[in-house]
Amino acid sequence: MKKFGKILMMKSEEYKKYLKRIKRDNILVLLTQILIVVIFIVFWQIMADKNMVDTFLVSSPKKVFTSIIDLIKANNFWNHIFTTVYEIIISFILGNVIGLLVASILWFNKFLARVFEPFLTILNSLPKVALGPLIIIWAGANIKSIIIMSLLISAIISIINIYNAFKSTDENKIKIIKSMGGNKLKVFTYVVLRDNYLKIIESFKINVSMCFVGVIMGELLVSKEGIGYLIMYGSQVFNMNYVIMGVVLLVILTVMLYCIISYIEKISKK
Repeated sequence: MKKFGKILMMKSEEYKKYLKRIKRDNILVLLTQILIVVIFIVFWQIMADKNMVDTFLVSSPKKVFTSIIDLIKANNFWNHIFTTVYEIIISFILGNVIGLLVASILWFNKFLARVFEPFLTILNSLPKVALGPLIIIWAGANIKSIIIMSLLISAIISIINIYNAFKSTDENKIKIIKSMGGNKLKVFTYVVLRDNYLKIIESFKINVSMCFVGVIMGELLVSKEGIGYLIMYGSQVFNMNYVIMGVVLLVILTVMLYCIISYIEKISKK
């Protein structure tokens, strides 16, 4: 018994060291990523100060920061941020709900799955920008058009990813539930969903970027507020500070939403 206890203690010590090593590696990766961003910004500013790049075309970190301060002083900054975030959140929620619901229906009904799979593939391959003018004519030049454009991108990809995850469920587990008298609903609840909840969260990660693409595409076409509008306005008046500022704000928002979903994924794994 004493030997067994010592072995357990040794293993637990090794496990603690292993966890510390993983934590250290994660911190090192994060610090390296931050360092790369800082080096890029500093290098960019030095290039601008030394006139090695044309700031009219590529702006500079100082000018971008000044543009943000000017927008905040003009009380316009948060309106643009709120508009884009609101559109993204609505698109993200609706896209994932539609994706999960339709994927579940297709899993339950193989006939419908066979009928609609080719249509989903075709819709996914269509360039959504080409449908933009049609959506504007049908839904009007308003927030509805932006959300519909975003849903066209995010919902279809969500349906395909989640349905493919459902199809890849271990058949042996399904057979075990069926052999115990379980119906299709129980198979779906106890096997399909439980086996694939991490894949569903992974599809949420993909959907974040897809929602951004859809919303910005819509804002470029119809919006009078939002980050997409700032980018379009900047390009129209040849103010690259606004264009670069819009891109920087998009990157920050994307990272924030991605980190939130990654945190949810981390909690769900415990």
